Formats: sequence, C-alpha cells, structure tokens
Amino acid sequence: MTTYKDIRGTHIVTVASDPPAPVNGQVWYNSTDKVMKGFTSNPVGSWSTGVNINTARGVGEGAGNKTAALVIGGKTPPGSAVALVESWDGSSWTEVNDLNTERGEAGAAGTSTSALAFGGKNTDMIGNTESWAGSSWTEVNDLNTTRGVSGGNAGANNTSALAFGGRTPPNTRVTNTESWNGSSWTEVNDLNTARTGLGGAGIVTAALAYGGGLPANTAVTESWNGSSWTEVNDLNTARDEGGANGEYTSALWYGGPSSTPHLGNTESWNGTSWSETGDLSTGRYGILPAAQGSNTGALAAGGYSTAYIANTEEFTAPTTSTVTFTTS
Repeated sequence: MTTYKDIRGTHIVTVASDPPAPVNGQVWYNSTDKVMKGFTSNPVGSWSTGVNINTARGVGEGAGNKTAALVIGGKTPPGSAVALVESWDGSSWTEVNDLNTERGEAGAAGTSTSALAFGGKNTDMIGNTESWAGSSWTEVNDLNTTRGVSGGNAGANNTSALAFGGRTPPNTRVTNTESWNGSSWTEVNDLNTARTGLGGAGIVTAALAYGGGLPANTAVTESWNGSSWTEVNDLNTARDEGGANGEYTSALWYGGPSSTPHLGNTESWNGTSWSETGDLSTGRYGILPAAQGSNTGALAAGGYSTAYIANTEEFTAPTTSTVTFTTS
C-alpha cells in the first residue's frame, strides 16, 4: 500500500470514476469510492532467476513454454554433444528419456508433450529427425538437407514444423527451408538471406526468422506467410546464437555472444517492429529456450557465459497497476 508521503506536493484532481487511460505517476481522488488512487507502470519486461536445469549445457534446443517445457540435447564441458533431455513442470526440472542421437546446435519445435528435434551436430552435421510423444523419442524421416549450427525453427507440435537456414557440410550457410507434415519433410521457398545461428518463432503457416550470422552478425528479420519469406523491420542489435521464442506477431530474442560479458539484452517483436526490453541477469549465448509462448513470457535455460551454465531465467511482461493510497 502506498502512503501519503509518496504523493505529498502532487496536484490531485477529483473525479467520479477512475480515468480510462491513466499514465504512469497519475494520481486522482475518486469521489464515488472516496479514496485516493494512482497508476504505476513498468514499461519494460524483466527477467528473474528460476530453477537450475540438472545438467549445465549450451547450444541445445527447447520446446514448450514458460510453465511446461523441454530442454533437448546440447553440449556439455568440454564441448561434447549429448542426448540428455529434461522436462519442466513450472516448478522443477526432471530428467526424462534421452534422444536416440546425441546432438547440439539442432532445431526443435513443439510442446513439452509433443515435440520434434531435427538436424544438428555431434562429430558431424546430421539430418535425422526424432519425434517426442510425451515419454520417449522415435526416429522418423530425415531432413532433405543435412544441417546444423543452429538453424531456425518454428512449429506447434510433432506433426507440424519448419526448419530454415543453418549450415550444411562442410561449412556453407543456407537459405533452405523445409516443412514437416508429421511424416516427411518437403522443401518450400527459401529465406532471402542465408545465415546460421538465427532465431525462429511461430508455426508452419506463420513464422518469423531473425538475426544470425552471415558470417558477420545480422539484424535482418523475415516473415513467413505459409508460402514465402518477406523482409520486415530489422532487430535493433545484430546478433546470433541467442534465445528465441514466441509467435509470428509476438516474439522475443535474447542474449548472444560478445566480448565478455556476453549479451544480455532482450528485444520484443509486436508484429511490426522490435523494441528493447529488460536484460537477462546473466549474459549468455547458446541458450536452450522454451520455443513457444509470446513476448509476454519466456524461459531461458543454460547456455554459455564464462562456461556452460545451468542457470535458468524467466521473463515477465511489462506490468501496470492501480494503487490505493492511505493517509497514515
């Protein structure tokens, strides 16, 4: 409860009802309720420390959202690809059945109970795909184009996904895009800009591809309408290998490599443009993100800071509230 001391010296207007669109710091006396009120807003979102994953790792992938997620594969010290998978129920992480194939730098899409993991790299780049139905992984049909090094990805579940960009052997950045229908991958129209380490959000009919390396970092953002990619407004900060999650019209991009400390800054997409929001507490890259959700909530697990880490952070959207003052 806010006290009189917080508002003394403020000009107070008397109104019969609360204003419909108050601004931050506005104060008024509601003559109907016979109380003094004020409005506060936090215009940027914020990250808070969450529960550590069981195994420190980076450059893996994730599926699900802030309250129900998977972290899939990745690399552990000294940089070995792993098949480890952990499940998040909103309060704790539990190790579940491993992937059949160890992989880092892969793509993933879906939910905590229906997910797809594809491509990536162990000793070499791979094209195989695995499907998760809530308890175990099953090998299904391979990508048409073997790719790794963090291509972009989007998708709703284990029957519907997009894979785009990344690298093919031996070390070629690609624009290639493939669509998964539950049984096979089909090549569709390419990205306009070849890149690796890019972010992805959305579903198979409406997706977003952003950032990445060319090899120089890029801020380019492209929008997918189900048949083709169109360039839209750029990120504010060019970067690759961050954490990405969200939808076609509501997405986040956070972290990325830099000279130590690594990037912690976060950008929010509203369907038209990117804006800066609250920074990660721990700058990092190679994050294992919960891939779904929106720009109002996210889960960033692991990654590489000064070493592979287990730290998890949760993003909360900007907030607004109306408060009642006391005269004590």
